[in-house]
Amino acid sequence: MTSLPKTKKRVTSSRKPPLFFYNTLTRRLEPFVPLRNGEVSFYSCGPTVYDFAHIGNFRTNITVDTIRRIFEYAGYRVTHVMNITDVGHLTSDADTGEDKLEVGAKREKKSAWDIAEFYTKAFLQDLDRLNILRPHKMPRATDHIKEMIELISTLEKNGFIYRIEDGLYFDTSKLSAYGRLARKAGLKAGARVEMVKGKKNLTDFALWKFSTAGEKRQMEWDSPWGRGFPGWHIECSAMSMKYLGETFDVHSGGEDLIPIHHENEIAQSEAATGKPFVRYWIHGYFMLVDGEKMSKSKGNLYTVQDLINRGFDPLAYRYLCLQAHYRTQMNFTWESLEAAQRALAAIRALGARDTNPLPNDRVRKEVETAFYHDLDTPRALALLHEANSFALWKHFDSVLGLGLVTESVTITNDQQDLVDRREHARRQEKFQEADRLRDELEKQGIFIEDTPAGPRLVKRQG
Repeated sequence: MTSLPKTKKRVTSSRKPPLFFYNTLTRRLEPFVPLRNGEVSFYSCGPTVYDFAHIGNFRTNITVDTIRRIFEYAGYRVTHVMNITDVGHLTSDADTGEDKLEVGAKREKKSAWDIAEFYTKAFLQDLDRLNILRPHKMPRATDHIKEMIELISTLEKNGFIYRIEDGLYFDTSKLSAYGRLARKAGLKAGARVEMVKGKKNLTDFALWKFSTAGEKRQMEWDSPWGRGFPGWHIECSAMSMKYLGETFDVHSGGEDLIPIHHENEIAQSEAATGKPFVRYWIHGYFMLVDGEKMSKSKGNLYTVQDLINRGFDPLAYRYLCLQAHYRTQMNFTWESLEAAQRALAAIRALGARDTNPLPNDRVRKEVETAFYHDLDTPRALALLHEANSFALWKHFDSVLGLGLVTESVTITNDQQDLVDRREHARRQEKFQEADRLRDELEKQGIFIEDTPAGPRLVKRQG
């Protein structure tokens, strides 16, 4: 049984305001103390780009974005990395089934590479629609196969892997700390996932899957162990450590990732380096629709485009998410979204008539305290409504991200022509051409925000 060496906790002094977050690893509300004074290294799990992301996914993205924004508001210099999973995520968490990208390719009769490119662009467009800041780095899994192979090789040298017929697996029995994030205990075969033939332990997971004879895969690579493709979990460890180091400050994602994906990230990373992987784990909770779990079979799985098609401003959905604490289950209804849209319209209308200066320091500090205490956005919104000051709303919009602070953009006739052509292509559902024109405009510094009233060109602060 191998255990990790104890390391001395590094504490640095900081004059930044005290921020508190609930750390899933310790099950406690903790003050945030960065590894490096004034800096935050931050990783969040990104999308598997085989289909459109739904609004439940984007609740998590809004939480991640708000965490980043509160760090930046408090004066920290943030490095935010979010991966793009474009290979290796199988249809079952049990290391069985087809790769989701391959499934998408069969569904749409396109190459897996084309599927990944199309849905990556769609995801980024939805980030922009929701005013979610783009991460500083968005590495793609397929661009980091070398780093994954190197990490697996280190695990092999350290004695943590074994080989069976379908791939290389991590032996969780050799890491005594395995399971501490999810607090797993007493697992029996079949209790959580299916047993793959040849696995030593129920919780063991694939690091590298072998291509099989007769299998028509579009994404596979040579490795020291044979041709194949990486396991889903190894991707995030390899990419996060490449850009943030062997130990970094914050890792976030949805609560569904705790028991398998994030547990396995910790195991393989710490087994490779002998160092603590992440210091603060912050997880957002699920969203229901009309009190039920979202699924295609129930017809309640909605995209951002579905909201727009029904006449809603995507930022009304952002406002709706902020009304619920990120660690509580949220229930989406169309009625609640209508109420959120009315509230957002009222805030914007306040700006047309409110010329008062920023309220006194006491009110501002009360709102800050709400944000700093485990991102209590419902409390912050209540205080802002009570203050009824558009100046205060604008002051905190760098955290809220509601697009209240905008700057109109002056464009040339040629640029307006591109905007018009893109809108025509979009209405004709020629999305590839619309994306091309959008990319051309962004290269010129012009960013488009699609709204029910048509395209809006703005520059946002923060």
